[in-house]
This record gives sequence, C-alpha cells and structure tokens, in this order.
Amino acid sequence: MRIRATVAAVTGALALSALAVPAAQAAEPKVPADIAAASEVVHADSGRSAFVGAVDGAPIALNATFSSVKVNNGKNIAVGTTNVVKVPVSFTLTHGKEVNIHAADFFAGVELYRGASFEESIFFFDSNDATCTDSSATVASCKATVAIDPFALLNEDAGSWKAAAFAVAFNGEDPEDPNLDNVGVAVKDPTNSFKLQRYSKLTVNASPEPVKKGKTITVTGKLSRANWDDNKYHGYTNQSVKLQYRKKGSSTYTTVKTIKSNSTGELKTTVTASADGYFRYSFAGTTTTPAVNATGDFVDVQ
Repeated sequence: MRIRATVAAVTGALALSALAVPAAQAAEPKVPADIAAASEVVHADSGRSAFVGAVDGAPIALNATFSSVKVNNGKNIAVGTTNVVKVPVSFTLTHGKEVNIHAADFFAGVELYRGASFEESIFFFDSNDATCTDSSATVASCKATVAIDPFALLNEDAGSWKAAAFAVAFNGEDPEDPNLDNVGVAVKDPTNSFKLQRYSKLTVNASPEPVKKGKTITVTGKLSRANWDDNKYHGYTNQSVKLQYRKKGSSTYTTVKTIKSNSTGELKTTVTASADGYFRYSFAGTTTTPAVNATGDFVDVQ
C-alpha cells in the first residue's frame, strides 16, 4: 500500500511534488512551473507556505474578483488507474483598470482540494496558468486545465472536494524570492463542490445463447472500481446492482430485480427466458464511485 507523508510548511503546487510514495509504485505528480510560485503566495497567509519565514511581508489585496467558476462542466470527476484526467475549469475575472492581467508576472488559476477550506486543504491539485480573453477593459473570460494523475491519489482521497479560484500579481517582484508587501493576491473560496470518484466498471454475460422460451437464463457479471493505493481494479463488494432487461425493438430498460455483489464484486442471478432482448447490470453509484451501466448482452429466445 502506498502512503502519503505530511510535509510541514509546504503547500500550493509545490506540495504536490512532496508526496512520499515508493518510486517503483508511483510517479510524482506534475504541476506547471508557471503556477507554482503563485500558488505558494496565495497560501502564505495560512502559515503553510514554503515562503513563510523565508521572505518579507504579507500579500496585499488585489483588486480582482471571480464569478461563474465552472469545474468539469459541473460534473463529478472520475479517475481510473493509469490515465491522467484533464479537468477543464473556467471563470470570469473582474479587475480594476490598474491591474494588468496580461503582465508576464500575473497568474490566475483554480485549485481543486480536499479539506475544510482552501487554507486547510488536506490534498489538492492546481490548474495551469489560465488563458484570459478580455470582454471589456475590466472583465475577462478565463480557461485553464487541472491535470489529475491517479498515481498521486490514494483511496482516502475519494469523496467530497471543493474548488477555489485565485490570482496573483507579482508587480515586478521575483516570483522565486518576492517581497510579499508588493504582491497582490485575490482568492475566492469555495467556488464549487464536487465528488472525486474512483472510476467504475461493470460487465454482464447472459447465457446460454440461444435459449428456448421458458428455460433458465443465468446472468453473471462483475462490478469493479479503481484502487488508487495499488493502481489496479478490484471488485466492489456488497453493492446493490440492478439487473435490467430491454426487449428487442425497445429503447427502454426495465428493472427485473436487484442483487448484491459478492466478496469479490461478482454478480450472478437467474431469470426465465421470455422473448428476444438485452440484459444488463446497472449500478447507481456511491459518494466515492460513479454510476455505471454494463453494455447490454443480447439473448436470442427461440
């Protein structure tokens, strides 16, 4: 099992590279370098930034606000065992005329985090530096992407997450060694809530095929989900799953019965053959695991 070490006084994007996991089992997550220093600054007030005690001053309020923040188009985020999930985020940035959002040392983004608040996050992912398009002299539409690598996650990370939007204007300060008294910061927290979920799979097999009318059809399958501790799929045990049937020529599935997955996630039940049609299993999902439907398996009834 992989474990994550708690690293004191490191937060923002830099904390993402501080995961303590065996190199043979997991690669360190990658965070765009252009947002790392900005992420450190926005966390400076919480006392958890690597800048604390290392640089002078405290950030000043930046004349900027956020609205219409969207994360993954309003949907929950499901992550499997190998593929990096690229989550689209967007927001409207309203700012004072004195704020140059297109300056080389101005950064804006979105942080997805698990925890009570932006300042008290347990674990998080930052977006890249947002691309902002002006709609007026003081309003811009911004887009960015948050890359979620399953090798950075543990099973304990599944569940409720939040988002926060932030902007940093270094105002000519060196991002790596700034005088924070000259650095402007704006944060909106929280902006969104969503579920980060362990990707699920569901299979079905109805047999025999073909089958005579009135005879018994055995329907098997398996419900499994991503395990972020070992980056493999394991059976999801003791879960209620619906067996559904769609008659040939129909577009609607109806529920035949509800059964539970066994200790390895396997499913098995029987029905009486009545007419040509499709059988599938359907799982409604949980807080940590998304809903999933198996692809219907056609049975020819003779």
